[in-house]
Amino acid sequence: MKFVDEAYIDVAAGDGGNGCASFRHEKYKEYGGPDGGDGGRGGHIYVVADTNLNTLVDYRYARRHEAKRGQHGMGSDMFGAAGDDLVLRMPVGTIIINADTDEVMMELLTPGEQVILAKGGDGGFGNMHYKSSTNRAPRQKTMGREGDRFSLKLELKVLADVGLLGMPNAGKSTFITAVSNARPKVADYPFTTLHPNLGVVRVGPEQSFVVADIPGLIEGASEGAGLGHQFLRHLQRTGLLLHIVDVAPFDDSIDPVAQAKAIIEELRKYDDELHGKPRWLVLNKIDVLDEEQRKDIRKRMIKGLKWKDPVYEISALAREGCETLIRDIYQYLHAQKPPTEEEVLASFDPRFDR
Repeated sequence: MKFVDEAYIDVAAGDGGNGCASFRHEKYKEYGGPDGGDGGRGGHIYVVADTNLNTLVDYRYARRHEAKRGQHGMGSDMFGAAGDDLVLRMPVGTIIINADTDEVMMELLTPGEQVILAKGGDGGFGNMHYKSSTNRAPRQKTMGREGDRFSLKLELKVLADVGLLGMPNAGKSTFITAVSNARPKVADYPFTTLHPNLGVVRVGPEQSFVVADIPGLIEGASEGAGLGHQFLRHLQRTGLLLHIVDVAPFDDSIDPVAQAKAIIEELRKYDDELHGKPRWLVLNKIDVLDEEQRKDIRKRMIKGLKWKDPVYEISALAREGCETLIRDIYQYLHAQKPPTEEEVLASFDPRFDR
């Protein structure tokens, strides 16, 4: 598979350095006091959300990640140096899960976000730490503590504004090719798409959104049938789903209404939240139908699915109707975003400016 969206790694923060038990040895000084220093802290392991990465492929081949241990304490009141920290860069959208407990430890949602994944162990105390008026020659020292250790599962959910749904050969790859900069493989046989494809759709200057095309779904996908079930999780972060239906299948026995119902049912079985996302119906390949056939299939789809959301008729191959659809998508997505500070300030009447 070309797109790696899962990886398993082991991380180990650095152990703390041991404390030192030592006594001062100086000429002409009969009673040298304790001078054993503390051990240094072990190195932390940080994770950083990096916008320049979009896969977890690097962690497929580098499974073990260890930070440096702290230096041991030494005599002459010398403390050990802290171990070097280790920084792991991961794509924005990565979910970090404890592989032993299945507990989600953190999600990297903000570009540039930096979080401590595993803390280094504290350094041990040297004997100078135990010096007191009643204990002038302490021989106690402590060992450094172990750093955190985890076996982790990394999971990456594609971050896209719009997700494409549909059966194999519905025309999703052709659509994303027509409206974006993505160039997925397109062919006239099922399961051409084997991994998610992301495309940036340019609507105008500084106006764009990201579309994710996943492998086609089939009935039983939520239980693991076909390829699309592996990528249903990618649709969970999209703001809008486009349900693309082939209204002119090669086989006359195929009912587009029944196929659309099967996809909707798979969404419901997989995740209620995903099923409840805004979903627009896109009737593709209308260029092979005459005007009367178009009206008939539109009426059948709306009635059969009891559809109340927007319905669009397009031909991805001929690019008919695509421009209207992408402009409506951008306007919808833009309306869902919270206003920026500049937009809020601009909305106030300047006459009331204090």
